[in-house]
Amino acid sequence: MKGRLKVALVGNPNSGKSSLFNRLTGLKQQTANFPGVTVERHIGLMHLANGTQAEITDLPGLYSLYPRSLDERIVSAYLLNHQSPNCPDVVVVVADATNLKRSLLLLTQITDVGLPVVLALNMIDQAAKAGINYDINTLQNLLGVRIVPTNARTGYGVDDLKLALQEKPISRQKPVYILPEEVGAAVQEFREMTGVDNDYEAYQLLEQPAAPSFLSEQQKEMINQVRKKHHLFPGKYHGAETIQRYSYIQDLLDRVTIRQADEAWKKYSYRLDRVLTHKVWGYVIFFAILLLIFQSIFSWATAPMDWIDSLFAQLSSYLNAVLPQGPVAELLANGIVPGIGGIVMFVPQIALLFGFISLLEESGYMARVVFIMDKIMRRFGLNGRSVVPLMSGVACAIPAILSTRMIDNRKERLITILVTPLMSCSARIPVFTLLIALVIPQRTLFGVFNLQGLTLMALYLLGFLAAVSMAWIMNKLIRSGDRSYLLLELPPYRLPRWGNVGITILDKTRSFVFEAGKIILAISIVLWVLASYGPAQKMEEAEQRGISQSRTLRLSEEETHDRIAAMQLEQSYAGHIGRAMEPAIRPLGYDWKIGIALLTSFAAREVFVGTMATIYSIGSRADDENTVKSRLQQEINPETGGPRFTFATGISLLLFYTFAMQCMSTLAVVYRETRTWKWPAVQLLIMSLLAYLSAFAAYQLLS
Repeated sequence: MKGRLKVALVGNPNSGKSSLFNRLTGLKQQTANFPGVTVERHIGLMHLANGTQAEITDLPGLYSLYPRSLDERIVSAYLLNHQSPNCPDVVVVVADATNLKRSLLLLTQITDVGLPVVLALNMIDQAAKAGINYDINTLQNLLGVRIVPTNARTGYGVDDLKLALQEKPISRQKPVYILPEEVGAAVQEFREMTGVDNDYEAYQLLEQPAAPSFLSEQQKEMINQVRKKHHLFPGKYHGAETIQRYSYIQDLLDRVTIRQADEAWKKYSYRLDRVLTHKVWGYVIFFAILLLIFQSIFSWATAPMDWIDSLFAQLSSYLNAVLPQGPVAELLANGIVPGIGGIVMFVPQIALLFGFISLLEESGYMARVVFIMDKIMRRFGLNGRSVVPLMSGVACAIPAILSTRMIDNRKERLITILVTPLMSCSARIPVFTLLIALVIPQRTLFGVFNLQGLTLMALYLLGFLAAVSMAWIMNKLIRSGDRSYLLLELPPYRLPRWGNVGITILDKTRSFVFEAGKIILAISIVLWVLASYGPAQKMEEAEQRGISQSRTLRLSEEETHDRIAAMQLEQSYAGHIGRAMEPAIRPLGYDWKIGIALLTSFAAREVFVGTMATIYSIGSRADDENTVKSRLQQEINPETGGPRFTFATGISLLLFYTFAMQCMSTLAVVYRETRTWKWPAVQLLIMSLLAYLSAFAAYQLLS
């Protein structure tokens, strides 16, 4: 859009950047990838008082323009590429007011690059609580940038920040870092060759260990030529620069700090850490929190789930009653509506899961989980930072795999990527919930613990044990001489901001529903066509056979319709596909109908429920009480005369979906991250074998 102000939010991790982004944009935000890469950024819109529309980009956290991880490389390149039309008009550096020294390193680098900067001095309330007091006017004059004290949690200072952006900040003129004489000639030569418009930008391009992606091959060759001519190598002056910058920053803070921090303000965090990071109680409490989460997912979500399931059943029944008979009505009432309903009914559980994860992150507890799990993770070839992707994998494997970019060690990052899909993601929840409700009785143990909730937690723990076991094996097979370490800052504990939690729940749930909904809608249409049509002669014979049997058995009109529909379903194109698969899956306890659901859910796991809803809607007429769960409960195994979904079949399916790699999007992301199809192929093979063998063993032992 012409005239739109482009604003970039940057800052160290745990500086409150995302909270400020939510304050500025509210619900007017979306998640997008950087062009050509899978690194996520959040983009939101904001209107300023003068009518200007600002596009706010929330970038991944970083400490310096010298990148250590892939995320940091992308952000660094974004800020250094001045020729790009996406280059920000102004950069808002979000700084933690309780640790300003750390944030100023990044700020001085960005000002030296020549970008206009506003410093949002965030968490100003925490600084006041700590007894810290700055002379902000003096600091503003010495830095040469506009400073706005903010508290993103309460909204304090947000209006002042908008006014500062409206005033169009200008670049600081005097650089903080004076380039060494010996590198000055190289910088000037490189600027003349490439047209780079800033000394420090040219210096950064020469110093970066990996050339930024926006540079052409010709420019990369120019960098190599200049380095060779002037005897430079990546990072040669990095240490000297850091020392000079921190010397400047310390002198600056000595002049503007009126009162130093009183460490007593962190006493509550210290007291909590004695328990929450204890070598015994820390693990007990973490396990108890997980138990609470899974108990809540079943206990609190049951009522709204049943209501949504019933609502879609009534909608399907209503459409069957009011729409004129025909293929379109059948498709809508018995194909699309049950398919979409099969995923929407699980929104309460998905929202609860994302809500709990957001609470753990907002409160500062997630960092403690990383810390206490580091010692355990190292035994399996991982480190504490691997916990974040593994925990994120409980929500979705795709962003979890992207978050492995924070892991510096290449081997540990690769292993984390390969095992993360074994963590049971939110797409498995619809499958788990439906199957658990079918085969696990709804009762409590000791009057407290919900048996279905305990089963769900056991499946998640099983996925975690499989992940760490596979990591241990891969650690033995993949050789690397690199050693890693965990350097982690533990933020103070804070009460979660409910606005942030709400936005996270809404954003993630909406993304889940719409992404899954698109796949389910397409598959529901294709599946309905395949299940409703077949070879004309076979379909006609099935109809005649159904009519004949109904007359013999003296069935009612509705029972006759159901018998004909069931026989035609078996002779449909979908039935033929399912029958072809049946010999391979029969040892697992599955019939051809379940086989169709297995096949379609290789696109995405959650499609299983929508497929089952569509298949069983075609086999019988929907009525107000004919929900997805009830239709599956009524399904009869023709060989035994008993229910199709027995305890053995249910457990077999639960284990299959615990281990199976049924997500094409995840495989595509693994390929993008590893840049080879070798590892996605290994991943698919191992997880498929594990799923099949565990399901086979469970069914054979339990049946």
